Amino acid sequence: MSGSTPRLKIHEVTAERWADFERLFEARGSPKNCWCMVWRATPQNAKQFVSAQRKAAMESRIRENVPVGLLGYLGTEPVAWCSVAPRATYRRLVSDGSSDEGVWSIVCFFVAKQHRGAGLTKRMLAAALEHARDKGARVVEAYPVDEDSPSYRFMGFVPMFRAAGFIEAGREGTRRHVMQRNLRS
Repeated sequence: MSGSTPRLKIHEVTAERWADFERLFEARGSPKNCWCMVWRATPQNAKQFVSAQRKAAMESRIRENVPVGLLGYLGTEPVAWCSVAPRATYRRLVSDGSSDEGVWSIVCFFVAKQHRGAGLTKRMLAAALEHARDKGARVVEAYPVDEDSPSYRFMGFVPMFRAAGFIEAGREGTRRHVMQRNLRS
């Protein structure tokens, strides 16, 4: 990419945008095996879902107006994804017993390969914070990993969240940091 930053337009995923979401998730190198349903499925069935079931489950959520996240576009082409939604719409993400009330979670980013390295993930994060605030969230929580982590890299990296004003609130498992940003201050 050249030194200029591409103009990214970001929209909430709605039923009207299903075809764009599907196009991004079915592109080469995309998360089409997951369909961003692993954290949304119940613990009992998450590993049993096959790709087609995950796709159908995601489409159903979107058509039922359940918030799932944001799509980033360059022109008319969907090129980026951020899963941001009320924490209660996911399976349990933290084991601290805290209330889900007013808490939104960011669990995944995806940028099409040809657009990586252009700062789109940071822009999707900024849009996710604004979107959650506009929808009434008081806190946004994320679960990034260290940059040398061998897994969960789709959840983002700790330095990006620190730079966006998140503070560490705990850990989940051996790799995932629990980071929060208060939107009310």
